Amino acid sequence: MFKQLASTVFSADFEKEVLAFWQKNDIFKKSLEARKNCTKYIFYDGPPFATGLPHYGHLLAGTIKDIIPRYQTMRGKFVPRRFGWDCHGLPVEYEMEQELSLHGKQDIIKYGIDRFNEQCRSIVLRYVNEWRSTVSRMGRWVDFDHDYKTMDPAFMESIFWVFKSLWEKKLVYEGMKILPYCPRCATPLSNFETNQGYKETDDPSVTVRFRSAASPDTWFLAWTTTPWTLPSNFALAVGKGIKYVKIRDNNNFYIMAKERLPVYYKNSAEYQIIRELSDEELCGQKYLPLFPYFSGYAEKNSFRILTGDFVSTEDGTGIVHLAPAFGEDDYALALKEKIAFAAPVDDEGKFTSEIPDYQGRFVKDCDKDIIERLKKEGSLIHRSRVRHNYPFCWRCDTPLLYRGISTWFVNVESIKKDMLDANSNTSWVPQ
Repeated sequence: MFKQLASTVFSADFEKEVLAFWQKNDIFKKSLEARKNCTKYIFYDGPPFATGLPHYGHLLAGTIKDIIPRYQTMRGKFVPRRFGWDCHGLPVEYEMEQELSLHGKQDIIKYGIDRFNEQCRSIVLRYVNEWRSTVSRMGRWVDFDHDYKTMDPAFMESIFWVFKSLWEKKLVYEGMKILPYCPRCATPLSNFETNQGYKETDDPSVTVRFRSAASPDTWFLAWTTTPWTLPSNFALAVGKGIKYVKIRDNNNFYIMAKERLPVYYKNSAEYQIIRELSDEELCGQKYLPLFPYFSGYAEKNSFRILTGDFVSTEDGTGIVHLAPAFGEDDYALALKEKIAFAAPVDDEGKFTSEIPDYQGRFVKDCDKDIIERLKKEGSLIHRSRVRHNYPFCWRCDTPLLYRGISTWFVNVESIKKDMLDANSNTSWVPQ
């Protein structure tokens, strides 16, 4: 008897009957009307993109979210629940690019930004009916008839008001920051977005030699897994407190971390230690650039040995190649030491005319050619492949690049204490 009752109560048909009863008698609407003069409880729900269909993650989160308004309603409060739609951002743009067979920012500009925006607007609410059906089928009570959209002028004007307020408080500034960047989407990604796209991948690993400006037979050895950044090298970094050595290898003299010798030489008879060097002795020494593109920057304080606290002997040679436009540590140290540098890569991740030999090519596609060139010119010491975690764009699966982005920022540091104070007065669930 109990099993028969349970199978009836929890059957799909029974759920549909309940849903039909709710809809026919406007039960949700009546629950709001009954409490419209009661204390209001505001529930903010992060809106989904209507360009995709609801999936398991939406169902699970939606069910959990529905508990809170129901609970507060049962406590006698008036809880309006307007459903919303996120209409801005890359998910909408990316889907329209696929439909129009566009491939990146330049194609969008040629197509026409105004036309592209209208096309995006047309698909924003493509799956509203499916969402309404699924969310209602879940038994979740929300107001679809008075939904809000982030493309509504009133919503966008509120965002401009926030920005204007920040500007008037002098909290907005223009600056450069090294950010993970998707060359296909032509946009930087947040740390949260970047963490969604890491995967194991093989990349080239090369050790190259930089000729000392003071001695033509002496070389500094540096290691990198991004050969495409070598044409943008503007400094080298040694680590504070690391012991370095100058060794003789046949007719050449190499400088590297003493601790890394066994990695590069299986037999100690293959080299002779001439002398030990400290990072202080190396700091300030000059070297010749690998490539001719920016050789004039030597007169602008570039191509020097610096000391960086991020240099270690866990891998490589204990000397780090710095491309300030494409590395966070590189940029910070170059800024501190007033190293002049260039950023010869465009918004699509392709070399600019400043690197004529590889102009117009996606930088990572040039790794092989750059390595072969270094080998031919006698600058390549060692090459291999390294398997490591590398970030890819979670939307389009394009390998991300770290590059300097000139954009607008909010000066969070200046209001950090106020934010922490506000957080301390907020009841967080869970803690």
